[in-house]
Amino acid sequence: MDKEKLLQAQAAPLLDYFQKMIPLDKAEKQWVADLFKPRLYRKRQYVLQEGDVCHQFNFIVRGCLRMYKVDEKGSIHIIQFATENWWMIDLGSFHSRQPSALNIDALEDTMVLQISYDNLIALYTQSPKFDRIFRVLIENSFVSLQKRLLQNISSTAEDRYLAFMETYPHLANRLPQTQIAAFLGITPEFLSRLRNKQANTKT
Repeated sequence: MDKEKLLQAQAAPLLDYFQKMIPLDKAEKQWVADLFKPRLYRKRQYVLQEGDVCHQFNFIVRGCLRMYKVDEKGSIHIIQFATENWWMIDLGSFHSRQPSALNIDALEDTMVLQISYDNLIALYTQSPKFDRIFRVLIENSFVSLQKRLLQNISSTAEDRYLAFMETYPHLANRLPQTQIAAFLGITPEFLSRLRNKQANTKT
């Protein structure tokens, strides 16, 4: 297999993702294959640590990443999970080139395709399609984070759990209860009671 075909094979999941948004021509597909680099993160390995600048926009091919903040008491507050065909980035740090206040790490062995800030700008310049694609991605990310903020300040723990199950149904039995509880802002024991309540409701 020549280099061009190998790069396109590695980028196939991302090319499929983009194709569903806007059809790409041959040159655009090759730009994606050239500029997005595959990288494997082992379980518990950092993708980004607090205090570092976020240099990469990450598309998850397989595995699971989490974004979180550690408070002064050492408690972990999970902001986002990202699994297959999702994106993970500290957008503020990435675009401002300022140190991040967040951490991103792998909850499983995780393969990503990532693009640097400079290469992303180059991609925008080469084809306006990518400017539109990433504008939609960023808009969707903003809407999701805004929705999550509203849930945290106005919803009950049970409502937050139900929203989690709607957004991340594939993670319910994939992640430890401690991780889900940290995302919901409750204890693992209370999460267990919520799960039991929901299970009894369905029977």
